[in-house]
Amino acid sequence: MKSFFLTIFFLFSIQIGFSQENRPKNNQSTILIYGSDTCHYCLDTKKYAEEHQLKFIYFDIDKDEKALKEMLTKLRQNNISTSNLNLPVVDKNGLVFTNEVDFNSFLKKLIE
Repeated sequence: MKSFFLTIFFLFSIQIGFSQENRPKNNQSTILIYGSDTCHYCLDTKKYAEEHQLKFIYFDIDKDEKALKEMLTKLRQNNISTSNLNLPVVDKNGLVFTNEVDFNSFLKKLIE
């Protein structure tokens, strides 16, 4: 009888684990924008996100050292050079990208 309950408990635990893995994370639909308040591209990106009513969190990397380290880690993990960095940096559901030569193309990636 004891082994029956242990088996049921084990199977129940596995089921809970699978259902939690498939559950969307709270920040999955939230765009993370890393920038600086002294960067006009960063401020324009923030304004664009607001105008398009995107759910986002903006981190000023000049004031938030933890956010700066997090951004640099994400860039390295995605093989994006940190030596000549273009701000802002965006993390959209795990897709990390930076400002490009064509700023309008960069902005369009936020809503695609």
